[in-house]
Amino acid sequence: MSTVKEQLFENLIEEDKISQRKITIVGTGAVGMACAICILLKDLADELALVDVAEDKLKGEMMDLQHGSLFFNTSKIISGKDDSVSANSKLVIITAGARQQEGESRLSLVQRNVNIMKSIIPTLVHHSPDCKMLIVSNPVDILTYVVWKLSGLPVTRIIGSGCNLDSARFRYLIGEKLGVHPTSCHGWIIGEHGDSSVPLWSGVNVAGVALKTLDPKLGTDSDTDQWKNIHRQVVKSAYEIIKLKGYTSWAIGLSVTDLVGSILKNLRRVHPVSTMVKGLYGIKEEVFLSIPCILGQNGVSDIVKVNLNSEEEALFKKSAHTLWSVQKDVVF
Repeated sequence: MSTVKEQLFENLIEEDKISQRKITIVGTGAVGMACAICILLKDLADELALVDVAEDKLKGEMMDLQHGSLFFNTSKIISGKDDSVSANSKLVIITAGARQQEGESRLSLVQRNVNIMKSIIPTLVHHSPDCKMLIVSNPVDILTYVVWKLSGLPVTRIIGSGCNLDSARFRYLIGEKLGVHPTSCHGWIIGEHGDSSVPLWSGVNVAGVALKTLDPKLGTDSDTDQWKNIHRQVVKSAYEIIKLKGYTSWAIGLSVTDLVGSILKNLRRVHPVSTMVKGLYGIKEEVFLSIPCILGQNGVSDIVKVNLNSEEEALFKKSAHTLWSVQKDVVF
């Protein structure tokens, strides 16, 4: 007796089960799931794999997404505690780790999350040796360095989400101050994704009009318009959100999806992401910091040579020193 399926279909060719745009997200906490839903709604993957150690939550999140399949175009969503479900991924997104507590700096998280990276990175690379890795877990700059060392992959394929979100927050707040949509406000934050980040006031512009040409004191302590407060708000915003709701999720999920689109679609857009900066601006240590990079299907293909003024360069070097002072004592 033939099945309903056999009666309904005449099979002509065996289905190709190898995905072309598989994405794996490691960690199904608030950040991982915000990345997942944004990626699904943007149709960036033909297969999405979720990996976590909390099996019940993992299965529940997978089922919840699967039941929404009618409303997006990703045909396969899988999950597993074992890293083998990540096999053949084009991109692996790392959001796993201990969550930043209220009042805790990203840097103080470091050793707890380094230990987690040691337990997951080698097997992920074993299953997807040709993947790019996008690191989101904090402190992101140090963990991107750690993942690079643990993975054995080329430095161009290990990308930290870095200051892509900081710069988005910066542009949003500039837009709020000017009454203009953030896409029309151009400005960059570089350095650490954290307290020592560096706002490039010299490059802030709307329609090519540099705000510094209108007020040379913009962003300084003597600026009567208090533009410097915008960068302070950027630095404080994560702490404030964590205090209010316990964690950040939506903006980082959207920011990560922005990066994913540039990589998987080979868009070659410029993003401030965390990459190796040794040899740049007089930095001698192997540290990862955010600078504008061209992102495409090979990961970081180019670094933009930003002309920093003397103050910006000094702050960038200070950011590198801040990270190195912690990174040099990390054990892995």
